[in-house]
Amino acid sequence: MDYYLYVLVGTSSTSTVAFMLWFFWRYSSTRKNICPKSSPHDRKCQSEIAAGCTDVIVVGAGVVGSSLAYALGNVKTPDGRQVHVIERDLTEPDRIVGELLQPGGYLKLVDLGLEDCVNEIDAQRVFGYALYKDGKSSKLPYPLENFHPDVAGRSFHHGRFIRKLREKAASLPNVRLEQGTVTSLFEEKGIVKGVQYKSKDGQELTAFAPLTIVCDGCHSNLRRSLCNPKVDVPSCFVGLVLENCELPFANHGHVILADPSPILFYPISSTEIRCLVDVPGQKVPPISTGEMANYLKSKVAPQIPPELYTAFLASIEKGNIKAMPNRSMPGAPYPTPGALLMGDAFNMRHPLTGGGMTVALSDVLVLRNLLRPLQNLNSASALCRYLESFYTLRKPLASTINTLAGALYKVFCASADPARQEMREACFEYLSLGGIFSMGPVSILSGLNPRPLSLVLHFFAVAIYGVGRLLLPFPSPKRLWIGVRLISGASGIIFPIIKDEGIRQMFFPVTVPAYHRAPPPPIIV
Repeated sequence: MDYYLYVLVGTSSTSTVAFMLWFFWRYSSTRKNICPKSSPHDRKCQSEIAAGCTDVIVVGAGVVGSSLAYALGNVKTPDGRQVHVIERDLTEPDRIVGELLQPGGYLKLVDLGLEDCVNEIDAQRVFGYALYKDGKSSKLPYPLENFHPDVAGRSFHHGRFIRKLREKAASLPNVRLEQGTVTSLFEEKGIVKGVQYKSKDGQELTAFAPLTIVCDGCHSNLRRSLCNPKVDVPSCFVGLVLENCELPFANHGHVILADPSPILFYPISSTEIRCLVDVPGQKVPPISTGEMANYLKSKVAPQIPPELYTAFLASIEKGNIKAMPNRSMPGAPYPTPGALLMGDAFNMRHPLTGGGMTVALSDVLVLRNLLRPLQNLNSASALCRYLESFYTLRKPLASTINTLAGALYKVFCASADPARQEMREACFEYLSLGGIFSMGPVSILSGLNPRPLSLVLHFFAVAIYGVGRLLLPFPSPKRLWIGVRLISGASGIIFPIIKDEGIRQMFFPVTVPAYHRAPPPPIIV
């Protein structure tokens, strides 16, 4: 540009000046349109120039991928971040989990500007839980008194919610949503430069960006490049949809402490109720042979509340039974320049407590806030070091919800061990006491007060309450021994989960150096 100005000043020929002005205008126009902004459906950046078009590649357009694309694409900068989302299947998904958003998760949705995604999908407001055991029930409301009246849980069809998130992300001009299957990360000298993928029509392409975020779900084929996955499958969920019935406690999730493990009910529309039957282990009776239907009728149906019994049997006869494994995996990624791992590809917990989407949306908020002050993302090593703070900053909330899910599942399962039986009974009665005894644990479960120390205190309060039940009014050596084993068993449940989550990161994150990482300085070109 300095050269052209010099020529314009130094020349005396009017025609030469006019020619140079025209040439300079054409050069500038060409540069501006190397990667023009257009609608996400019309823009077709070729792989050769993709590095100039894209700031972030997002692999997967589920809850994390779609909300992250919107959060990053909606950055208030002159140009916004250019986000390329690659999703294997853009049709509306049909899943039996990811249907209950806790109030804490709804607040995160509001912070991201995505609260309208629960509108117009027949989502139901949820105000708490009802807990059942041996014919007794207890109502456990969310502590919502100090929040806006709109704050509550939301339950819905998972696919409808995902469709709305994708539409919201794709509405941004600098978000490109594409159907394609990512086959591998593209690396050079240990730095992830982008991804290799197959487009919808079968073309093998490469997309480039300074930052690739992998959030391709629980079946991720890329996570092994970024972490050492330790996936546990404690049980499977068998899902049905009940129609033409009403829950005993309207607009509440229902948890039945059944034998051998919990059964869940919650509304997913104004006319449908989701039932999830937990089956311990990695295998369930085959659905195709009718063994599953027989199991549900003979083993499960007698434990269903009378108000739901007829609809439960009708749903079995209808035959639309689905099953899926419940996975648990602590988040322990490798710091990798140019890449970040998020969502179920990186961290999973038992879905009993419905905390997965709360963790996911919280993670999106943490990452958005970390990336917000950065002018560009082009220094891979500096960015990688800075983003190590993401894995520390997310820990208190994520680890609390993860630990609660794993611990509560083990407590809620039936057991032949008398100490475990007493722990289960103590948990039901402790929550039934009301006041702080129910409000504290429910505030953790709902994501409204996810404090690790509060979780541990309430967990051991349940154990001590169980010991008190055993020793009063007259202790005996046998009851005393069961009480000792109850405390030991409670420790054996919660401490291994906390260890996997990381004691220091969970309880003392400010002592972790990564917690205090400052943004890398801008690159001066």
